[in-house]
Amino acid sequence: MPFADTELILSPEGRVYHINLLAEDIADDVILVGDPNRVKQISKHFSKIEFQTEHREFITHTGFYKNKRITVISTGIGTDNIDIVVNELDAAVNINPSTRELNSAVRKLRLYRLGTSGSLQPDIPVDSFVASTHGIGTDGLLNFYNNSSHYTNTELEKAFIEHMQWKQPLPYPYIVAGSEKLLKVFSGPDIHKGITITAPGFYAPQGRSLRLSPQISDYNERLSSFRFNGHRITNFEMETSALYGLGAMLGHECLTVCVIIGSRFTKEFSKDYKKSVEELIAFSLDRISAI
Repeated sequence: MPFADTELILSPEGRVYHINLLAEDIADDVILVGDPNRVKQISKHFSKIEFQTEHREFITHTGFYKNKRITVISTGIGTDNIDIVVNELDAAVNINPSTRELNSAVRKLRLYRLGTSGSLQPDIPVDSFVASTHGIGTDGLLNFYNNSSHYTNTELEKAFIEHMQWKQPLPYPYIVAGSEKLLKVFSGPDIHKGITITAPGFYAPQGRSLRLSPQISDYNERLSSFRFNGHRITNFEMETSALYGLGAMLGHECLTVCVIIGSRFTKEFSKDYKKSVEELIAFSLDRISAI
């Protein structure tokens, strides 16, 4: 049965509405960045840019790096924007815009989020890289989707809830693993690995206090001390849980790699985080091109 106009919103050219893309505009390897300015920062490394578009905060460049076709798209901040981008990328490659029906063959993408993050462990210094083994969602997004619990790690969730003494009215947390295959590609002596906690905001949801105080006063300390079956929480950011959750449900491989620009415990901030972001981009492009 075709998807209704209200469910799948297309432009007159058949492009999926928010991201303004057709299937042929999208490479199998897609880099997601929060900052729209970071798209050009990545695509300047391409030997050729074959396609560009932008709509609202969603800017896309598709081109070649070492003969590898790669798409870079900006998502903006937050899991709500990831909800738009991942669903619409999937719709663009897996739904026929003319018939509004699913394609007979499902196309799978490799989605890499490259971002900045705050460390929750004293042994993970600023300017280092962290690859996310799991994403903890404290935003509630995945709980709106049917059968999402089939893709979450209920043992980890239970241990996290007990350790944090998680209570209503906070959103029920969900935990989803990233791609083991992509984690292996991004392995190395200089890459830290651990659980990334995804916050639905920058201030109280990350334990910050200005004129308003967080409900859990020792929130970051509790996060830092969590341990379960060799897992620990390494860093904070605002997108990974939704990426991992939606990606798993739709059958795409996903990985987040962040550069640490601040330590929440030593209170140290990177002296040149832009340089560290450039190093993350160069490192990641080389790893992606080798797949």
